[in-house]
Amino acid sequence: MINIDEIKKIFKGKISLGEPMSKYTSFLIGGPADYYFEPVDKEDVIKIISYLQGQNFPFVAIGKGTNLLVNDDGIRGAVVNLESALKLIRADGNCIYAEAGVSLNRFVDFCIQQELKGVEMLAGIPGTIGGAIIMNAGAFGGEISNYLTDAEIVRDGMTKILTKEDIGFSYRHSSFSTNDVVLSARFKLQSGNKEEIMKTRNELVLQRNRKHPINYPNCGSVFKNPQGMPAAKLIEDVRLKGVRSGNAQISEVLLELEVKLLGFSNNNLSKVI
Repeated sequence: MINIDEIKKIFKGKISLGEPMSKYTSFLIGGPADYYFEPVDKEDVIKIISYLQGQNFPFVAIGKGTNLLVNDDGIRGAVVNLESALKLIRADGNCIYAEAGVSLNRFVDFCIQQELKGVEMLAGIPGTIGGAIIMNAGAFGGEISNYLTDAEIVRDGMTKILTKEDIGFSYRHSSFSTNDVVLSARFKLQSGNKEEIMKTRNELVLQRNRKHPINYPNCGSVFKNPQGMPAAKLIEDVRLKGVRSGNAQISEVLLELEVKLLGFSNNNLSKVI
C-alpha cells in the first residue's frame, strides 16, 4: 500500500482511486486501476515516479494508451498518465527537444514547420514520443531511434540522460527496463524542403488510412514482421484475416492487419491476441 496523504504533500496533480482504464485506451476497454495519477508538469512526474520507484510499488506509465490492452479486472497498482504533463517541444537548429507526452503527429508537423526531414514516416501513428521510444516505433522502413541522440529518464528514483548507444535499439525494441520512465528526448534531423516533406507526410497518412480500420476502436498495427516477411501476408495465408472472437476481430483490410473491436467489451479478447 502507498500513503495518499503522504503523496499529496509532494504531488500537485489529479489522484483517483479505482479509475476505469477504458477512459484512457484506444480500445475503449479496461477495468479500474487501483491508483491513478495525472501529473501537472515535469516536476510532478519526477516526484510521483520517484516516490513509486522508491516504494517498490507496481506502476505503469501511459500516454495515449494506443498500445495498452487492459482486461476487465483492471490494473493492480498505480497508473501514471504522462500525456498532459509532458507536452513541451522546441527546436534548436537541426535539433528537436520533445517531452514524452508530445503526440507523434504533433512531433512530425512541428519538424516539418522547422523544415526538418526524416520523421515524417511516423505521421498517423497514434501514440506519444515516450511510448514510441520505448518500443522503437517506426513505419515504411524507418524507426524513431534513427534520429534520437539522447533521452532523459527516471530510473531508481533518479533522473538520468542516456545516449542512443547507452539505450540500445533493435526492431520494435529498446533496452529500457519496465520501471524506466522516459521524460524527454532529443533528435537530430536533416534540413529539407517544407513542401516536399509535407507531400511525403500526406501521402503516407493516406496510405495508412486506407489500410487501417479507423472507423473502429483499435490500436493500429500490432503484429511484428518476421525477418523478410510481412506479418500481414502470413496472417492472410493462414486465413486469420477477419477472424472474430467475442467482440474482437482481426482486421478484414488486406495487407495491413490490425486488431479492431466491434463492441466495447473485451470478452475473449485474449484468445485473439
